[in-house]
Amino acid sequence: MEEHFTIREAAESDAAALLDIYAPYIRDTAITFEYDVPTAEEFAARIADILKTHPYLVCEQDGKPVGYAYAHRIRERAAYDWAAELSIYLAPEAQGQGVGTALYQCLTDLLVLQQMRVLYGCVTLPNGKSQKLHEKLGFSLVGVWHGSGWKRNGWHDVGWFEKRIGACCIPQPVAPFEKLDRKKIQACLHRYTEKLNDGGLN
Repeated sequence: MEEHFTIREAAESDAAALLDIYAPYIRDTAITFEYDVPTAEEFAARIADILKTHPYLVCEQDGKPVGYAYAHRIRERAAYDWAAELSIYLAPEAQGQGVGTALYQCLTDLLVLQQMRVLYGCVTLPNGKSQKLHEKLGFSLVGVWHGSGWKRNGWHDVGWFEKRIGACCIPQPVAPFEKLDRKKIQACLHRYTEKLNDGGLN
């Protein structure tokens, strides 16, 4: 039977399923610098908090979450309102199918609607898959924090990737994600769901 993908907004009820994807990254890799797997309740609270201000997306394959991505503030000072950091985690079975590309591009289009100007990806180095994804989608490596994180008995470098999506002018106020036009959000989700199912995003 042909597999079918759906990209949609995350909900607090997704917490357990998304933790199933995220937990191996915590336990087995240095891709995330988080040490301890959060509880489902803690993770649900994170989802709810992010959705107030930024998009948080889930990709399902035949009804099962196989990847998720979200954006969040990169710094707390008001001058950073137009900058966002993106994060993405995929289940092994979702890799190499265009899921990461679809989630990142959909996030980017939604952030454009919010009036964001610059996006960042923070990548523990080396991570060839993540580096390739960022470069494919127009991000440039702008700096490396050397030996900045200790995990799994070693120090790890962190690369910062940057992509500009807004004009260099006096900006419009950023619209919180929860205030965006729901029809525009749904249109974006539908567009990338269709692209992913058409196989054009690998």
